[in-house]
Amino acid sequence: MIRIKIMRKADRSIESFSISGHANYAKHGEDIVCAGVSAVTVGTVNSIEALTGVVLDSKMKDGFLSGRLTSVDSDETSAKVQLLLESMVVMLNTIAGSYGTYIEIQDKK
Repeated sequence: MIRIKIMRKADRSIESFSISGHANYAKHGEDIVCAGVSAVTVGTVNSIEALTGVVLDSKMKDGFLSGRLTSVDSDETSAKVQLLLESMVVMLNTIAGSYGTYIEIQDKK
């Protein structure tokens, strides 16, 4: 099972996330659930850096990805980063809507 944790501040903005585990929907190399989650999450980390210049404190290894937002220079940049992170949450919830047996999402402050 893929376990996703979204950690939020008191104002509900996302401060960090972590994804761990494997879906085991299909054999390695054919698992569309793992591929979808990986594409969404790694793509989000890359998009934040490419589109805002913000580099998340991130770690990635087999079956694990985490990202933590450190400092952001402006409110405008922060809003862009939050939009990209919220988009990631929407996409992950969409995948979970179809493959919920293989994904657990905790979204909390």
